[in-house]
Amino acid sequence: MNSEEEILARMRPGCICKGIKLYRILQAIEDGAASFEEVAEMTGIGGGSCDSKRCGKKVATLLQKKKTD
Repeated sequence: MNSEEEILARMRPGCICKGIKLYRILQAIEDGAASFEEVAEMTGIGGGSCDSKRCGKKVATLLQKKKTD
């Protein structure tokens, strides 16, 4: 991730319900998380009022992107 992408990821929401930024999700994936459950354990996302509907989709997209890179 270049510095501009990192700055934007630090500002963008990753899990709105829990107030966790996108950067933490991306960092968990870079650190080896390979499933939503692993990302959730490493970051604290999920289990909010939307029951992981928003962040779950975001994590699935990011994990799929990592597989294709």
